[in-house]
Amino acid sequence: MGSLKSLFLLLFLVFLTPQLAESASDYTTLVYKGCSKETFTDPNGVYSQALSALFGSLVSQSTKVKFFKATSGSGQSTMTGVFQCRGDLSNSDCYNCVSRLPVLSDKLCGKTIAARVQLLGCYMLYEVAGFSQQISGMQILYKTCGATNAAGRGFEERRDTAFSVMENGVVSGHGFYATSYQALYVMGQCEGDVGDSDCGECVKSAVQRAQVECGSSISGQVYLQKCFISYSYYPNGVPGRHSSSASSSSSSSSSSSSSSSSYSSSSGQNTGKTVAIILGGAAGVAFLIICLLFARSLKKKHDDY
Repeated sequence: MGSLKSLFLLLFLVFLTPQLAESASDYTTLVYKGCSKETFTDPNGVYSQALSALFGSLVSQSTKVKFFKATSGSGQSTMTGVFQCRGDLSNSDCYNCVSRLPVLSDKLCGKTIAARVQLLGCYMLYEVAGFSQQISGMQILYKTCGATNAAGRGFEERRDTAFSVMENGVVSGHGFYATSYQALYVMGQCEGDVGDSDCGECVKSAVQRAQVECGSSISGQVYLQKCFISYSYYPNGVPGRHSSSASSSSSSSSSSSSSSSSYSSSSGQNTGKTVAIILGGAAGVAFLIICLLFARSLKKKHDDY
């Protein structure tokens, strides 16, 4: 019976593992928030209605594209907003990420006249008409460096080489690029309506900040107004990653002032399929063994009688 219980436990863990892996997905993790100090007074609910309509428009588009701008309301209650997903997310993951942002924005910022919420996989920004905040595309919004420093010599040289490849790739990839290089995984992305040349300059600026401020840290993220970069060092090799880039396209709508860009990438999909096949096979084997043991136990009881 002890072996039978162990097999039941194994089968339980096999079926549980995909759910644990799925819940471990980190693209919905909060990175930072930016909230205006000024709130809007809304006795008639006009601003709330415009904001709700804006959120609805942005979320609905996240099933189709990775970048979208929209306008809602009229007059003083006019609101503009934008969302963008990371270039390596699927359409369903993009939607899953963006659909969380309206609730998070309200929870973290309340009824402010402007707010930006950044998750690892996407961000959303909105502002009320008349809110003027001239910010350079190179303005830093958030920066974080890993607490652990790389051991041994040569790390920074390898990281800088990976950065150089990414700087070129994000231009040729029209706004998004990710690649592995000697145990390093680097990623760069620009806002969807930024031109290739400006994108390259923005990413270069973010890289320079990471080099200076993160030093030999094994990981880092730098978010500027119009782009972001991230890097991670895996001493035992980058797990299930490969180079990916993205192409962008823009569209406009007469019903609202909007633009969008769509990306395509297969990064990580092959790994997921392989894991699913392995787990399915393991579950099948465990189930077969349990059936055989159960049949044997029935036969033993019959022989005892």
